[in-house]
Amino acid sequence: MKRILIAIDGPAGSGKSTTAELVARRLGYVYIDTGAMYRAMTLKVLNSNVDPADEAAVVELARATSISLVNGGEMRVLLDGNDVTEAIRSEPVTNNVSLVSSYPEVRQLMVAEQRKIGSKKGCVIDGRDIGTVVFPDADLKFYIVADIMERARRRQEELSARGEELPIVQVVRELKERDRKDSTRETSPLRKADGAIEIDTTKLTINEQVEIVLNYVNEVTMGQEEMQKK
Repeated sequence: MKRILIAIDGPAGSGKSTTAELVARRLGYVYIDTGAMYRAMTLKVLNSNVDPADEAAVVELARATSISLVNGGEMRVLLDGNDVTEAIRSEPVTNNVSLVSSYPEVRQLMVAEQRKIGSKKGCVIDGRDIGTVVFPDADLKFYIVADIMERARRRQEELSARGEELPIVQVVRELKERDRKDSTRETSPLRKADGAIEIDTTKLTINEQVEIVLNYVNEVTMGQEEMQKK
C-alpha cells in the first residue's frame, strides 16, 4: 500500500496527539509530535534562566539547541542529547510554550527539521500549523476539535497522573488563554487548513477517533493505487 503523509492539527486537549501516535503505530509510520519540539525548546529556555519574553535571547538559544524525536515503539524527545519526554509536560512548560513558539525564527528552525523528517512520507505529524504551513500539500489533512470542558477534563486527568492537581476552572481558563495565543499569533496561527477533514472528538473514544482517521487513509491509499493502475 502506498505510503502517504498525514497532517493532524487542533487545539490542546482535542486528542490529536494520542490519535496521531496510535494511527502511526497501526500503519507502521513515523510519528512526529511537533508540539513536543516546541515544549523541549521552552524547557531549554526555562532551564537556562532565559526570560521567555526576551525574543532575541530565546532565538539565540534556539540556534544553539539540538532537538530530535526518536521513534522506537514510543516516541522519545531528546534535548541536546538528553531524554526530556516527561519533563516537557510540566506546568511551567505548558504555561510558556505558546509564547516561545510564537517567535518566527524559532518556528523557522523547527519547521525546517519537521520538513526534513516528513519529506520521505510514511509519516503522521501533528501540531497547530502542519496542514497550513509545514505540509500544506499533505496527502491527508485533519483538524481535530473538542468541547472546552471535555478538553479540560482530559488535561486535568493528564496532570493528575503526574501528581499535579488543578481545579477544573483553572484548567479551562488556561486552555482558553492557550487557544487565544495560538490562534492570534502573527506567525503560523492555529486554524483549520483548506481541505482538512474536521473531527469532533468530544463524545468519541480514542479507538473511534483512530478508526475514523484510518478509514480515510484507506480511501486515499486505495484511490491512489487505482489511479496508478490506470
